[in-house]
Amino acid sequence: MLSTDIAALYGVEARILVQAVKRNRDRFPGDFMFQLNKRELNNLKSQIVISSWGGRRRAMPYAFTEQGIAMLSSVLRSAQAVQVNIAIMRAFVKVKSYLAAHADLERKLEEMEEKYDGQFRAVFDAIRRLLKAPSRPPRPRIGFRRPED
Repeated sequence: MLSTDIAALYGVEARILVQAVKRNRDRFPGDFMFQLNKRELNNLKSQIVISSWGGRRRAMPYAFTEQGIAMLSSVLRSAQAVQVNIAIMRAFVKVKSYLAAHADLERKLEEMEEKYDGQFRAVFDAIRRLLKAPSRPPRPRIGFRRPED
């Protein structure tokens, strides 16, 4: 996560967050956070297709890993920071469990494909496409709802 996004979640300015981290630099080794360089920032801008993202900057933003975000709880101690940290950690756990389940399904599918002959190849290919398709949450209904619905 980028320092600008984390700061917004914590309800502080990005410079305040970065100051707190710099005061505690020994708690944030290179695998906990790093500062983006110009090329990485430009690549990020092109990935999200917004040319003016971030406005003018004096310094490049920092990127925090999961461990870096966990360490922020020892640096930023407001009630909001604690609650945000808990929510972020829970989100990381959910993402990891989803990825692990997805990998397990992929492995089981490969085992089944090896076990059965080519006649089921179309079925296995269709299942793979479904696994790779982005899931969308159901859209809420708009308009008047009849009592029998």
